Amino acid sequence: MKIIVPMAGRGSRLRPHTLTVPKPLIPIAGKPIVQRLVEDIAKVAGEKIDEIAFIIGDFGEEVEKSLIEIAEKLGAKGSIYTQDEPLGTAHAIKCAENSMQGDVVIAFADTLFRADFVLDKVSDGVIWVKKVEDPSAFGVVKLDDYGFITDFVEKPQTFVSDLAIIGIYYFKSAEKLMDEINFIMNNDIKQGGEYQLTTALENLRQKGAKFSLGKVDDWMDCGNKNATVETNGKILDYEKEEMSHFPASAKIEASLIIPPCFIGENVEIINSKIGPYVSLGNGTSVVNSNIETSLVQEKTIINHGNLSNSMIGNNAHYYGVSREISLGDYSVLDFHSKD
Repeated sequence: MKIIVPMAGRGSRLRPHTLTVPKPLIPIAGKPIVQRLVEDIAKVAGEKIDEIAFIIGDFGEEVEKSLIEIAEKLGAKGSIYTQDEPLGTAHAIKCAENSMQGDVVIAFADTLFRADFVLDKVSDGVIWVKKVEDPSAFGVVKLDDYGFITDFVEKPQTFVSDLAIIGIYYFKSAEKLMDEINFIMNNDIKQGGEYQLTTALENLRQKGAKFSLGKVDDWMDCGNKNATVETNGKILDYEKEEMSHFPASAKIEASLIIPPCFIGENVEIINSKIGPYVSLGNGTSVVNSNIETSLVQEKTIINHGNLSNSMIGNNAHYYGVSREISLGDYSVLDFHSKD
């Protein structure tokens, strides 16, 4: 089995954090979003993953190297493809056409999920869905009495279903999907000005393909700062047993840690209260501070901070008092400075 991961989006809603790091590589509870995604899919698939193909923008060699390493940690070959312009979800998959053979899972790398089942490979495909309150912002599916999908509708403006497609799909035959993607692109069939995967899915369904549902217990968004901080808290809750032991390299003095928290390697916590629901990346220093429900990345310094629902990037310096901030990589915020 192969995993295809389109991730070329710029992550503009998560700026300033995505100005220096692509959104799928931002760590959540100490591990990049995209790594968590492919690991979760591998568990659900229940079999060896042969290849993971990443479809990226112009992210640079360092990012490509990181993605190959993520694939290799799962014992898979890593492949890199580039999507030069955002022409839609079907176009993104088209960019990885050379890897589209056999059975595949396609997973768009801006979401995380929790599901407790093994992939059912009897039908032609499985579409992961979750009930939502406002389906107008999503692609949705309609079902027959037997639980098979009868319709794919992209961003319906009138109610047809509340089962939103979360961006994860299984296909028994990648070749059949590619035939439909090539058809809609060769014939310039667009929705909302883009080539949509739901168009290809509807064409396959009309030709007799049977798609069943993969329901998830939790669907976690990483679209903006608030959603990402919330997702960090959920992951910490799910993995609280694993997070209960801190690395020996961490220096914790005169401080209170309220679980669940992730504490990275060589973290320094002095005279502070941390938690609950806080992640501190490798090499970060926190002194005389109170931090809760926040996500802090690597090699950052926080002094006299009073933070909640905050997200701070890598190599940032924060001095002062606040309640809620979003501070990008290499930024300095000093409320005590007289300059």
